[in-house]
Amino acid sequence: MLIARDHPDLAAVVHRPATRPVMPADVVHAALDRLEQVAVELLPAWLPEIADGVRPDTAGLAAVRLAATARARRERYPGTFLPDLARYAVTGRRATTTTPLPVRTRAAALARLVAGAFGRRRVVLLVEPVAGDGAVVAAGATWLGQHGGPAVWLVGAGAAGPEGLPAFRLAPPRAPLPGGLAAGKPHPGSDVEKRLEAALAAESWAAGRRWNQSFQSHGLATPVRLDLLWPDEWCVVEIDGPEHCRPVHYEADRQRDVQLQLDGYTVLRFTNARVIHDVGAVVQQIGTYLRARRRDMAEGRQHGRR
Repeated sequence: MLIARDHPDLAAVVHRPATRPVMPADVVHAALDRLEQVAVELLPAWLPEIADGVRPDTAGLAAVRLAATARARRERYPGTFLPDLARYAVTGRRATTTTPLPVRTRAAALARLVAGAFGRRRVVLLVEPVAGDGAVVAAGATWLGQHGGPAVWLVGAGAAGPEGLPAFRLAPPRAPLPGGLAAGKPHPGSDVEKRLEAALAAESWAAGRRWNQSFQSHGLATPVRLDLLWPDEWCVVEIDGPEHCRPVHYEADRQRDVQLQLDGYTVLRFTNARVIHDVGAVVQQIGTYLRARRRDMAEGRQHGRR
């Protein structure tokens, strides 16, 4: 988020689209389902023991469960919360043999896990109440805050109704700087690419980028599409959805990265979830690399003239 870009001590921010709840309990369950979805997308950030990939067979799932159980014991997560969540993230199937956690226990565990996966102490959930539902959403948000769940910020026109809640006005983001236009465009069906482009457009150093460019290592190689490219700096940025955690996709990505590196490119790879929930940190890391690369290139040219 823009708010937290230069302040790593601030909370991670997760967005939940507008819905129309009937009762405060609907708000609570929807919030926890959203946090669970984010946690699934963030694997293996919270279980680095399986960062090298998981085989979707009996032995592979047993290894996942063993690693998750060990971490749950070390960090005192409740019951089978981590093992069940890890299995769900890998297989897409929920456990049916364990007893569901109490809502307040699940709220605290999910808030803690998602914040930790982003390297933060707390997580904030941005909620957009539908007009007229502000009081119901506020009640659900209050319950979450009182029971160890995420802090909730109500945003948008529908957030104006609840009384007794602190209200703040934030200055709008700065306008894009001149010269920040990109060649090519984000994929029209990718909200993640559009979100990253909107953040990059505000940065003067991001000039020269090209979206969705075709690349061919040599005449006999199969062309591939690069999500985002800075050709002058030989830098490629790839954005991965949850399908890239599957063994087949993971292996193909590694082979592709190796070939790009052999061809002289640096590959920076980010997950969809990271871009959606912490786009400021992603932009900062890309900018850090590009500025260093340009500095090295300039020094090399100067040395070459001597």
